[in-house]
Amino acid sequence: MTAKDILSVNFNPSRTLPKARVNSDTPILEIIPRLLDATQREVTVMEEGEPLGIIDQTSLLEGLGRMIAPRDDCSIITLECAPHDYSASVLAHAVEDSDAHLVDLFSTPGENGQVKVTLRVRQSDPSAAVRSLERYDFRVLEAHGASDSIQSMEIATERLLALQALMNV
Repeated sequence: MTAKDILSVNFNPSRTLPKARVNSDTPILEIIPRLLDATQREVTVMEEGEPLGIIDQTSLLEGLGRMIAPRDDCSIITLECAPHDYSASVLAHAVEDSDAHLVDLFSTPGENGQVKVTLRVRQSDPSAAVRSLERYDFRVLEAHGASDSIQSMEIATERLLALQALMNV
């Protein structure tokens, strides 16, 4: 996805354009730091020397949202590893060893020079993927299943009904 794909709908060509500029073919991930550094939190998108539009925080967020496929059957696993141990292919292999599919992988610098990795795994219960990742010596920080919130609501509802029944005795 490039700059021309995420133009803001709030573009008024008669207004003063932001000084920060990007080319229309600039990848979206390169726009993020430029937008954060811009004083107005807007950048002008240029094509062949002419302004094509602007990108603001809202249009960038909408573009990023379109890059992430919505799925209801995915679990989220967060892990940490040393930079020399980080390998997207090894992570994918570890996930696939648990008969799951890796949907998304996001990495960020962690604490103490570690790499923090967030995985979206196509499996409603992440426990098998967690065990596999731990066999590969990745340190899993947390894991949330796709049905965790639904199960929590069902448990809470059952407990409330039980409490109500006790109170009505």
